Amino acid sequence: MTLDQCLAFGLLATTIGLFIWGRLPYDLVAMLALLVGVVIGVVPEKHAFEGFSDEIVVIIAAALVVSACIARSGVVEAIMRPVLPRLRTAAIQVPVLSGCVLLLSMVTKNVGALAIFMPIALQLARRHKVSPSSLLMPMAAASLVGGVVTLVGTSPNIIIAKVRADMFGQPFGMFDYTPVGLTIALCSIAFLAVGWRLLPKRQAATSMDAAFTIERYTAEVILPSGSPAVGRPVAFLEAMQEGDVAVVGIVRERFRRYAPTPQSILKADDVLLLKGEPESLDGLIAHAGLRLATHDAKQGEATIVEGVVTDHSLLLGRTPDQVQLQARYGLGIVALSRRGQAIVQRLSTVRFRVGDVVVMRSLSATLPESLGELRILPLAERALSLGLSRRSWLPIGVLAVAMALVAFHLVGVAVAFFGAAVVLLLLRTMTMHEAYRTVEWHILFLLGALIPLSHAVRETGGTDLLARSLETVIHGMSPNLTIGVIMVIAMAVTPFFHNAPTVLVMGPIAGTLATKLGLNPDPFLMAVALGAGCDFLTPIGHQCNTLVMGPGGYRFGDYARLGFPLSILVVVAGTPLIAYFWPLTR
Repeated sequence: MTLDQCLAFGLLATTIGLFIWGRLPYDLVAMLALLVGVVIGVVPEKHAFEGFSDEIVVIIAAALVVSACIARSGVVEAIMRPVLPRLRTAAIQVPVLSGCVLLLSMVTKNVGALAIFMPIALQLARRHKVSPSSLLMPMAAASLVGGVVTLVGTSPNIIIAKVRADMFGQPFGMFDYTPVGLTIALCSIAFLAVGWRLLPKRQAATSMDAAFTIERYTAEVILPSGSPAVGRPVAFLEAMQEGDVAVVGIVRERFRRYAPTPQSILKADDVLLLKGEPESLDGLIAHAGLRLATHDAKQGEATIVEGVVTDHSLLLGRTPDQVQLQARYGLGIVALSRRGQAIVQRLSTVRFRVGDVVVMRSLSATLPESLGELRILPLAERALSLGLSRRSWLPIGVLAVAMALVAFHLVGVAVAFFGAAVVLLLLRTMTMHEAYRTVEWHILFLLGALIPLSHAVRETGGTDLLARSLETVIHGMSPNLTIGVIMVIAMAVTPFFHNAPTVLVMGPIAGTLATKLGLNPDPFLMAVALGAGCDFLTPIGHQCNTLVMGPGGYRFGDYARLGFPLSILVVVAGTPLIAYFWPLTR
């Protein structure tokens, strides 16, 4: 072993150790590793920052913007609206919702697809007395397997395409993953349709009154003098629709009361802000003799939003007073839920944790910026209009054009999705400020710093050395079994090493191993991507798993109940599928 190899392996081992230790953010560890690599000479100074200009970074950033535009469009809610009344039991809800998340994850980032459907799942769970824990983890798993179907669905697919281009001159295409990924996805949905019964029935994560937790539509109505609700409290009006509609604002003589109490007395000519499903809103308007206001709701209205504290949030370990939520961000904490147990007292003293579900009150004009800065992932928009806006279908059309351009090899993936993001910004489906908030910069810095380190390990001959060692370990194994072993290794280390570093390190090793065995490297690379993209076992391995932890009331060990058999299914089905669609011999 040469000195350069010793230095490269030492740096790699230290980086992995810091990742597993978990006391420092992943992106900071990666940047520290890059700096040390330059200082000790493993990474040439002139190549130190090439990772930040890599196509991987451009593709992921652009895909995040496009996904956010689709999430904001309201198209998904409009499509699902006629279907929701038929989803009455968990046996129907799980396969339908999981299937929808899976389909959307094929063409957008999987965490974005999951965030769109979570409010719908919580709404169905409350309405039909179904435990959210039966719905949310299957949906998270579906988002992961949906992501492996196309190039842009998940980061491991994007990165392994880059590894293939660097090692063998040609990246994987947009739909090269589809034969294996789609088959795995269908098998997974079939399993989830029955496997959800393995999950415990946890108490639902209640934020406050259920109406504030899940309703997605806002209507502005006038209370006429002849209405039976005149002179009665807000609770009386809400009871007329069995609590399915909430009064969240009252405008009276130019004075607006945000989040009125149930005891607030209603008066004639009050302008009421109601939240609820379209069917419930229509029923209350007819029953109480209300009439819709003729003017549009203004942007200064109070907004109630439910969001999840992410692992990069500024709230972690701090109280609302320490963060100055009200003074600095204009956010008021209404309720907080942690692992299914609502916390509704002394919220100013609660220190936030990853996965906490917070319900906040704010002005819609400042809400997107505040949530983005605090790294709180919203579960639903709370000031949506009834019906679609004029531009709602534009993101879908732009995405379809981008994918078609890539599919027909007219432009590369980076150019297509960068162009799609620019077009959507020009069409004002999202402001530039919101776009910058949408991009997960920590992921981009993580990748930009690790790419040169990955190249350094390969350039020093370290990849060949590791491949030879692995070749000795698997000596006598069949090629199919070798693919399965590689997939299991990638799946096992991802929860502790993050999926992006896993692919950057294991991808070149797998490709080199295949070359030494005289086999086609493509199935080996596919095994790495599939294993790294399917982390079902822990709540910390992927953001999708973290996202459902609080709302579903899950504990750490709950993930293995569904994740372990699903992981076995992916390995058992994925190994022969990869060998079939990607022949081991050229």
